Amino acid sequence: MATATINAPAKINLFLRITGKRPDGYHNLYSLICPVSLYDTLSFNFATDEISVSCQHPDVPEDQTNLAFRAADLFFRNAFKGDVLPSGKVGIHIQKNIPVGAGLGGGSSDAASVLTTLNDHFGNPFSTEELMGLGTKIGADVPFFMLGTPALASGIGDQLTPFAHLPQWSVLLVYPNVNVSTAWVYKNLTLRLTKDEKKLSSFHFDGRFFNVGRHLVNDLESVTERAIPVIGKIKSMLLANGAAWALMSGSGSAVYGLFKNVQRAKAACTALCDDQENENWTFYIADLLI
Repeated sequence: MATATINAPAKINLFLRITGKRPDGYHNLYSLICPVSLYDTLSFNFATDEISVSCQHPDVPEDQTNLAFRAADLFFRNAFKGDVLPSGKVGIHIQKNIPVGAGLGGGSSDAASVLTTLNDHFGNPFSTEELMGLGTKIGADVPFFMLGTPALASGIGDQLTPFAHLPQWSVLLVYPNVNVSTAWVYKNLTLRLTKDEKKLSSFHFDGRFFNVGRHLVNDLESVTERAIPVIGKIKSMLLANGAAWALMSGSGSAVYGLFKNVQRAKAACTALCDDQENENWTFYIADLLI
């Protein structure tokens, strides 16, 4: 196999609670994460001498700072270690469909796809657990994308338990075309209840049954919304146009609405698109991958 093409999905956080700050500066969290049917497409060329990454998106680097590049480099440095090295490495082209800096995990998903694809191509030198361990070195979300199913995440996001009790929802994602730095959001987080204290105090998740009205909460939302007030406006518009609930995903800036079916999601998309004030927003309709 000289080439391969892989779809790397986005994710949304159905809830995201920050449970404390660690001595190493990272934060512990508790989150229900679900992949959704919005994909980057990665094309692999195994007939190259060096690792390379190409992407036409202006906000995606093509050097060693790209998470896909880092994943490939980490794989080759750890897979062979003095054994006979492969005659070729890999060239990766990313068709970027998941918005950048949106809280949808696009970079982490790309990295996970690189690790799993290389592992498969080179005869599985790593077990699944070992490969997830490599993924954690790149980003806390990377192991989740290797798992590929809805999961409860704890620790820094790397401790995963598959979650099989989600109803099917259609999702309308709204990206206000504002790139958010996850590091900035966590730096500005204060570990206290947000203004929605009543909802947060009612959060009692038993690990089995997800209730959209009770559990859909994101402790990072108030931080990002202070800097990007349009997040609150998007939520209100989604709810006014039929969403059962709406929430910012991850550290933002993308906001999603959950709808009973795709027809309602499409109707809401049309209504929001028709509002001329929203001409700089980008819309995506997707399904939960459950």
